[in-house]
Amino acid sequence: MKAAAFEYTRPGTLQEALQALRQHEGRAKLMAGGQSLGPMLNLRLARPPFVIDISGLSELRTVTRQDGMLRVGAAVTHAEIEDGVHELLRGTPLQQVAPGIAYRAIRNRGTLGGSLAHADPAADWVLTVVGLGATLEIAGPDGVRMLPADGYMQGAYTTGLREDELIAAVHLPSPSPQARWGYYKFCRKTGEFAEASCAAWFDPAAGTARIVVGALDGPPRLLPQLSARIAQQGLAGLDETLLATELAGVMQDKDEHHRKVHGTAVTRCLAQALG
Repeated sequence: MKAAAFEYTRPGTLQEALQALRQHEGRAKLMAGGQSLGPMLNLRLARPPFVIDISGLSELRTVTRQDGMLRVGAAVTHAEIEDGVHELLRGTPLQQVAPGIAYRAIRNRGTLGGSLAHADPAADWVLTVVGLGATLEIAGPDGVRMLPADGYMQGAYTTGLREDELIAAVHLPSPSPQARWGYYKFCRKTGEFAEASCAAWFDPAAGTARIVVGALDGPPRLLPQLSARIAQQGLAGLDETLLATELAGVMQDKDEHHRKVHGTAVTRCLAQALG
């Protein structure tokens, strides 16, 4: 199939993009890399009368250090992160995650902000930003507001974005030399969506300990008790009973098989981070 007819706009500035969103009053769709929206348009799962292409906005394509955080523009592509195009992202958790996203053709055009806006529960960046305790910079008609990643995704393909807002950037903590990161996902075939995933972030200098599981029916979920225990005891604190109990609490609608697969993802993620 081909997309239903729509009016295409490519604004030159962020303010022009926001103005177009306001003008169309919820009837427009934003396009960044188009790797999610494009197929939805062609299958006619989405039929917006207006499409606003923000992939070329220079304001969304920079990576800077700001107030002790790394500010990553929403239109930075997966491939640019993977290839180390931006010096500040080299050696960071983002560069570790990026090569495992889908296929290279997808990574060449897909963007950080586009993936977050789509909010697929199995997506890599949704889990990554929650695992890192990141903050999203949201631009709207009233200016900029900062939204913690923990509360951004409300359900499958459902976020805290309003109709007249867009993701401008993601703010990430600058890690100390002692910081450790792990990321593991289980896919039946390379490039496919994850069936289970886990991100782990430990930074003793900042007092941060986060173990988060993804590829659920909704947003990623933190395992707070296991996170605290691992932070104190390292891998020796990996208690199978505690892990099973916490997973059961965040996967109440899943059967034993799914909990087992997620448990394996957590174990391998921690081994990667701390082994």
